[in-house]
Amino acid sequence: MDVSVVVPLFNERDNLAPLHDELHRVMQRLERSYELIFVDDGSTDGGVQVLREIKTRDRHVRVMCLARNSGQTAALACGLQHAAGAIVVAIDGDGENDPADIPRLIAKIDEGYDLASGWRTERWKAATLSRRLPSIAANALISRMTGVGLHDYGCTLKAYRGDLARRLMLYGEMHRFVPAIAAEQGARIVEVAVNFRPRRAGRSKYGPGRIVRTLLDLVTVKFLTGYSTRPIQVFGLIGLVMGAIGTLWTAILVFEKVVLGSSLSRRPALLLAILLIVVGVQLVSIGLIGEMLARTYHESQGKPIYVIKEEF
Repeated sequence: MDVSVVVPLFNERDNLAPLHDELHRVMQRLERSYELIFVDDGSTDGGVQVLREIKTRDRHVRVMCLARNSGQTAALACGLQHAAGAIVVAIDGDGENDPADIPRLIAKIDEGYDLASGWRTERWKAATLSRRLPSIAANALISRMTGVGLHDYGCTLKAYRGDLARRLMLYGEMHRFVPAIAAEQGARIVEVAVNFRPRRAGRSKYGPGRIVRTLLDLVTVKFLTGYSTRPIQVFGLIGLVMGAIGTLWTAILVFEKVVLGSSLSRRPALLLAILLIVVGVQLVSIGLIGEMLARTYHESQGKPIYVIKEEF
């Protein structure tokens, strides 16, 4: 199989037939063997029946229906791990991504890149203050924290080298952090400007609640990509700093009491200084426990702490 196209979707009944027609035309022109994998994330709008009808007409179509609504990340992960193609393309099921951009993404993989990520340059130009600027700020923050400089982390339209796609382990809302996770595995990444279209039907599944989940997952990704095998460097450093401050503060208070004769009975400073020492010791202990857990995790599963890209 040359190319697998993965389409995660939820309640996109009216968008499925037009999207399939576009994908079919684009993939036929590529003249490569391909499959279209539609992953239904527990839809309740009758979209599964539409997919059944599409499959009867197109032998390239595979349909996977999740038992319940598990989120976009789970649907994407399911499609990526079951894709058979040497190149795997992911595209949203709402029609906002343009299938006509797929050949240009695939061309980047053919050039030697491991991941070609779409950049929706025209997205939200009509809502600069309410949507575009916050999006730019969010992408800048993610780029800063992950060290992978992209303009559009939220674009589902991406092309992956097949072995990379099947190796990715995604949880929570981490589909938007795929480039950072891939970079941690040594992937070569390129960003490609792609078209953005208003959705034909249905409504957006994105809401304010995703902001909090995204921020929490960003912290998780930062930790996993930078410190998952050395947690002591995070917790231990914070613990040492807090413990040092608490120890110094306690020493100053003892000096005031013993030498200067100051009263400490009505001053909360002593309790706060001791608390800093206790919390510092606890954080160092958490770091040591984290080190043991990390080693247990990697050794029990035979999971290496490195990825071999090529061997001669």
